[in-house]
Amino acid sequence: MIPFNIPLKVENQIKYINMAIDNDKISGNGDFTKRCERWIETRFNTKKSLLTTSCTHSLEMAAILLNIQDGDEVIMPSYTFVSTANAFVLRGAKIVFVDIRKDTMNIDETKIEKAITNRTKVIVPVHYAGVSCEMDTIMKLADQYNLWVVEDAAQGMMSTYKNKALGTIGHLGTYSFHETKNYSCGEGGSLLINDDRFLRRAEIIREKGTDRSSFFRGEVAKYSWVDVGSSYELSELNAACLLAHLEQADLVNEKRRSIWSLYYSELQNLQDEGLIELPIIPLECQHNAHIFYIKTNCLKERTSLLAYLKSKNVYSAFHYVPLHSSKFGLTCGEFAGEDVYTTIESDRLLRLPLYYSLTNDQVLKVCKEIKEYYQSWG
Repeated sequence: MIPFNIPLKVENQIKYINMAIDNDKISGNGDFTKRCERWIETRFNTKKSLLTTSCTHSLEMAAILLNIQDGDEVIMPSYTFVSTANAFVLRGAKIVFVDIRKDTMNIDETKIEKAITNRTKVIVPVHYAGVSCEMDTIMKLADQYNLWVVEDAAQGMMSTYKNKALGTIGHLGTYSFHETKNYSCGEGGSLLINDDRFLRRAEIIREKGTDRSSFFRGEVAKYSWVDVGSSYELSELNAACLLAHLEQADLVNEKRRSIWSLYYSELQNLQDEGLIELPIIPLECQHNAHIFYIKTNCLKERTSLLAYLKSKNVYSAFHYVPLHSSKFGLTCGEFAGEDVYTTIESDRLLRLPLYYSLTNDQVLKVCKEIKEYYQSWG
């Protein structure tokens, strides 16, 4: 059996977890948390990284920091996970969905401007599969219309756009360390702060609305409740596991990109024959091999291929159902413009197994089964 995902396991993660236990400090904001945050800040040149309990909570913190209010509008793609929208809906925002690009499955930057109104406050680009959105255009629009940009880089750690790390281009950025991500701790995330105006308040929001961190630094005589907030701190046990993963980041990235490239080379002949489509990586983007997907010709074909692979003990998966067509999405948002690609492209996309411990032989097995399906199907 070839499963769809196996969480990353690396040297030192059990050792570090035991160290955290032995340190008698397993709640948040301890030594392992600080080491992870310094690693992210140094590696990606961001002003501040705050570890959180999930990327969902990082997005919620971003919505609080930006003072999202009832009636504010937030622009994002419909092809994303529900957390991208929920974080802003919880603050009363109306979600304005914009169509995606066919090539990258990212928000179509040429369609954003027409979706902007006098109530628009934020643009949320989602870097699908660790491949960057067209950030120069998005940042120019944000400057022109005085908008904030929050990068949902849940899948994008170790990816770049014009040599700049995803998550560090917008005013705020978010990473995920869920077990399905390239680097994980079961459940976890990080809020990246790239604008000085948010540094102190972000710390307070993560500390349940208190100035506790200022107290521990000796900046105030006692700490108290000074703002809204919640319990967003990641535990030291999770941070210890995460640190072990971060220390192996380059090795993991190299292995995943090797697997991605093997898939591409083995399946390219099917694309040449017009049977499937393979991912497209723009020249200005360096990706992290978070996802390898193929596109079938239609939903019926994808469903058939999915079942065929399962019968051969190869577990693949489709991805998001567009939010604008969901029951709740219809109540809290609207689609701006025409849905040219969002629905039709999401119906065609099929993700293949990709994880650090996947072997070349297993990749070749997956490719063999796909080729045999198309030989039979043809």
